[in-house]
Amino acid sequence: MTGNNETNNETINESISLAVAERVNKFRKEHKLSLDELSKRSEISKGMLVQIEKGRANPSIGILCKLANALGVSVADIVAISDGPNVKINKPNDIPTLWQGEHGGTARLLAGTKGSVMVELWRWHMLPNETFASDPHTKGTIELIHVEKGCLTIIIDNEVINLNENCSLTATMDVRHAYENRSNAPVNFTMTVYERASH
Repeated sequence: MTGNNETNNETINESISLAVAERVNKFRKEHKLSLDELSKRSEISKGMLVQIEKGRANPSIGILCKLANALGVSVADIVAISDGPNVKINKPNDIPTLWQGEHGGTARLLAGTKGSVMVELWRWHMLPNETFASDPHTKGTIELIHVEKGCLTIIIDNEVINLNENCSLTATMDVRHAYENRSNAPVNFTMTVYERASH
């Protein structure tokens, strides 16, 4: 998942910010990357990386995706929900909210795999007039979306698709795309993302 803004007005909570700080620093050192090198590889400013590693920034979903791709890990690795044995149960308090819309909508990362092949399961709740815009994912990234309630408008490379309740969509998302609730009622949808790190 990639967002346009470097920080969330929609914020990650403090415990997640600290986990992100620790993990990014750990993975960067494991890859023997300087902040300058990681900045170039991830296309994130060095200043932002410094703030992230100090736990002083609330990086957007887009920034987390760029970091994961640059470091060859998954977003779940960075937000610390993928550690443990082969079977990992995420209890309600373990599931991070990584996006908050301006009217109170949320996107929660329910589960994710470890490593450079990233498979993520998301649960979205979007209120009327909320929008989430995304930069292109890495080449070949696939998203599977199922609308549980309401009507979700999806814009994929300027094509507008209205996905109604109980309908599903499979799309390659290596182009600019966005999710919008243009209706007067809440929209709930689940999303699975399959992406391979490019590094």
